[in-house]
Amino acid sequence: MIEVIFIVIITLLIGLSLRSFFRLVISEYHQFSLSVFLGLVLLYSVIMCGFGLVYLILSLNDVQLLSQGQLQESASMMERVGQAIYFSGVTLLTVGYGDIIPIGWGRPIALFEALIGYTIPAALFVKVMYETKYPPD
Repeated sequence: MIEVIFIVIITLLIGLSLRSFFRLVISEYHQFSLSVFLGLVLLYSVIMCGFGLVYLILSLNDVQLLSQGQLQESASMMERVGQAIYFSGVTLLTVGYGDIIPIGWGRPIALFEALIGYTIPAALFVKVMYETKYPPD
């Protein structure tokens, strides 16, 4: 039960991070600035760690998510956390090295994460262009 609460909290944090970033993405000069870039890095970091924690929590509850035994009990907790965040980062940034492959429930979760990672730059570009052309009142 506590795991479900953590997953809901992580999901809310990811959603709120996305919402707040895209509400405040434009600087006063309507350009892509350092503050926007740092906000984007922070957004990707929150999403990557959030999904990494989801993978870790599910694996701690014996849900097989990744092939080749990653995130299994034989590894130390630090190795499991590192593998979960690594897989999350590779998925979010749509790199997909192929060294870790999602299986079972890991597939739809990884697909959703990759979709978020793929659409953030496009949404940012559209938002910046729209706000540049039609400045807020």
